[in-house]
Amino acid sequence: MQDKKLVVIVGPTASGKTALAMDLALRWNTEIISADSRQIYKELEIGTAKPTDQELNLVKHYFINTHSLEDSYNAAQFGADAEVLILQLFQKHDYLIVCGGSGLYLKALLEGFDEMPDVPAEIRDQIVAEYREKGLIWLQAEVKQIDPDYFETVDIQNPQRLMRALEVFAATGKPFSAWRKRSKKVLPYSVIKVGLDLDRDKLYKRIDIRMDQMIANGLFEEAAKFYQKKHLNALQTVGYQEIFDFMDGVYDKEEAIRLLKRNSRHYAKRQLTWFKRDAEVQWFKSSDAARDFCLDNS
Repeated sequence: MQDKKLVVIVGPTASGKTALAMDLALRWNTEIISADSRQIYKELEIGTAKPTDQELNLVKHYFINTHSLEDSYNAAQFGADAEVLILQLFQKHDYLIVCGGSGLYLKALLEGFDEMPDVPAEIRDQIVAEYREKGLIWLQAEVKQIDPDYFETVDIQNPQRLMRALEVFAATGKPFSAWRKRSKKVLPYSVIKVGLDLDRDKLYKRIDIRMDQMIANGLFEEAAKFYQKKHLNALQTVGYQEIFDFMDGVYDKEEAIRLLKRNSRHYAKRQLTWFKRDAEVQWFKSSDAARDFCLDNS
């Protein structure tokens, strides 16, 4: 199994990960495992930047459109499911590709998690009640104060993840980041990690263009369909929360679009912060350079 190679492509949103994964998959006649915490939801099409139907027809993808918004699914479950799948797929492929920007999903697959402590229901209920009373800004400030390391990498627009950090701290007195696994699990196959890190101006321009395209393709209308489900964890994310706030009259549409772009750029920065901590990632400024590196090391 050590002769088998898992190529892991990471980087911020809109950096070109999907195109690189497709290029390599077609060259190696192999398949792609998506590591994206939103692309698993079949109802979300426009706001999740999934591979196109043409791309999905050209190359077999896994963990795309596999779950419903109502389903409970997390990084630990993904790690377990993807690990079993990869071992199965290596029976017929020498190379496999994992592609995605969800750091926790990739960590669960490649490193694993420590067992998290049990949190009493009364602590969880208290934190949920405070969040509902004081709002997201309060939640962000609390997490930043008690666990600045986690705050640098978490999606700060996702209240579920922020509340989880507060729960663990309240229950144990230790920050959430202190519970992260210190020793990686041993994988039976080789792993090549490549990252795309475009020049910041270029990346931000691509993010803005992608957002304009999403809006033109009906992002506001898609979000409106799920307004009654906006409390679901799957929708507590950049790209939908801003539109829900617009629908609630918090700000006008022009401001919603500005925030969609700004928050997407901020999310990209957090993704880079997360992945830059991994010394095993080889970073490239272009997809072509990353592709050539993977081919040279295959």
